[in-house]
Amino acid sequence: MTQHLSRRWTALKSRSEAGMTTAEYAVGTLAACAFAAVLMLVVRSEPVKAALAKVITAALGTGA
Repeated sequence: MTQHLSRRWTALKSRSEAGMTTAEYAVGTLAACAFAAVLMLVVRSEPVKAALAKVITAALGTGA
C-alpha cells in the first residue's frame, strides 16, 4: 500500500509541474518583448540618434 501511494504521489507531482516550463518561457518571452519596446523608445530618441550618428561619423572618418 505504501509503495502504491508513493508511486501515485510521484506521478501526481510530475504532472503538476509539467506546465512550469511553458509558463517560464511565457514570462521570459514577455520580459524580452518589454525590454525590446523600451530599447526601441530609447534608440529612437533624438539624443541617442545624435550620439550614434556622431560615433558612426567618427568611426568612418567622414566628420568635419
